[in-house]
Amino acid sequence: MKTTLSPVVAGTMNWGVWDKNLSVAEMANLILVCLENKITTFDHADIYGGYTTEATFGEGFKQSKIDRTKIQLVSKCGIQHISDNRPNRIKHYDYSKEYIIWSAENSLKNLKTDYLDVYLLHRPSPLMQADEIAEAIEKLKKEGKILDFGLSNFTPSQTDLIQQKTKVSYNQIQFSATHFEPMVDGSLDHMQIHNIRPMAWNPLGTIFREDTEQTRRLKKLLARLVEKYHFGSDIILLAWIMQHPSKIIPVAGTVNVARIQQLQKASELILDKEDWFEIWTESMGSKVP
Repeated sequence: MKTTLSPVVAGTMNWGVWDKNLSVAEMANLILVCLENKITTFDHADIYGGYTTEATFGEGFKQSKIDRTKIQLVSKCGIQHISDNRPNRIKHYDYSKEYIIWSAENSLKNLKTDYLDVYLLHRPSPLMQADEIAEAIEKLKKEGKILDFGLSNFTPSQTDLIQQKTKVSYNQIQFSATHFEPMVDGSLDHMQIHNIRPMAWNPLGTIFREDTEQTRRLKKLLARLVEKYHFGSDIILLAWIMQHPSKIIPVAGTVNVARIQQLQKASELILDKEDWFEIWTESMGSKVP
């Protein structure tokens, strides 16, 4: 593992046309806001914005005139999305050596950089061949185009398949107080055993997006914890994730400046053990096993 990422990573999936549709100038400003608040790592994927967000971010990064060594760029490849920008008939995955290399080089061009700090395979494919993937990754590393390699949404056995041929340093998975399965199904244990650093996408889960018995229980508890710790609910939820011994890095997708200014506080907050377990308990709706 050659890279050091910020304790909280800025996720860019919503920055482009898929959601907020930020302009180049707005992206440049948001990059600066993140840096001012100690968020130096930016998480991308080639498909974001229908293969357009990386290029807009790249222009924003160029406009910001930030020194490349001050930030870390993560990107992903492999999903062939149905888009006006690709001649795909059906959504599928491509992990051929040629495609992995082409996609990395295309991300470099779009992001206006010579290297990616971390390059991830976006989702596992039944047709992926570990030898071919390893050849592509080793070539990209040798040429200095990527520093570190990892996976996204891979199970322990899928990770082992790739790891037998080339070192896996990261696995970006779905993990939150409302989606805690990786904590109990062996996924996070496996990452600790193999020195793989987890990243968590959708780290706030469904708490602020869905009205269910689970989210109502958690909101009631969080109201009390906000009073106790004097931090917002989102910071408490991120701190809950970060307290896991596998050293999970949350990927936060907000573009709200006020929230970005608070995110780093999650790395300073240590929840009392019983409060930590109470969040898990309310999520399950039953006491721990």
